[in-house]
Amino acid sequence: MNPILRMLVDRHYATDEEDPASVRAMPVVLRIERSAPPSRTDVLEAAAAAAIAVCLDDRALPGGEWHDELVAWVRGRIRKVTRRARGAHWEAVQALPGVTITVGSASVRAFVPGRVVDLPKELSRLQISGSELPPDEPGPVPAGVPELWLNPRVEMTAGKAAAQVGHASMLLAPHLSDAELEEWAALDHRCAVRTPSTGDWDALVARPGVVLVRDAGYTEVAPGTATVAVNRRFD
Repeated sequence: MNPILRMLVDRHYATDEEDPASVRAMPVVLRIERSAPPSRTDVLEAAAAAAIAVCLDDRALPGGEWHDELVAWVRGRIRKVTRRARGAHWEAVQALPGVTITVGSASVRAFVPGRVVDLPKELSRLQISGSELPPDEPGPVPAGVPELWLNPRVEMTAGKAAAQVGHASMLLAPHLSDAELEEWAALDHRCAVRTPSTGDWDALVARPGVVLVRDAGYTEVAPGTATVAVNRRFD
């Protein structure tokens, strides 16, 4: 198994107080142009794919240039901080280490995690707020991709939801076989993000062994809130 995935399986969630100078996070930047904003669903699907693509990149393997930073991050709280960019600011961040994924109308770049205090200026100058996008009506779920189901009882901004589906794709990956991981990689780690009915949500989360994201409660939702559930589809 990929060593980063192995760490996700074996990790113990830290609950001790953190030194602010040592807090690590994965920056995630959403491209939101003023003249042609993307759809919310496309943004969330691109964010989910970009986050796991960084973790499964060859540069994340032992000896790779991203490995040590990813290991240090996964050993902590796997925070993600979502920002928005447009125009020249979006182009500027493409030179920083990470992976850009485009889905439909949306492009999202997830970056190699690092200490928040060391964030490059190209990222630190980008706004965290203002990433809200209106709900949309997504089309049919593409064949053979996992579905990430947003909790229909929880309201989240697009930026918050993007971080949550990024957590979900990372937590899903260790549960997949080598063959499923290869199939997923061939699809650029595509996911389908949907909001089910409350009844369908309750039925899914009641299944034994369901992959479920519970938020730490730093922003928008209470600690322990279930934000995303994964419905595997590799058939």
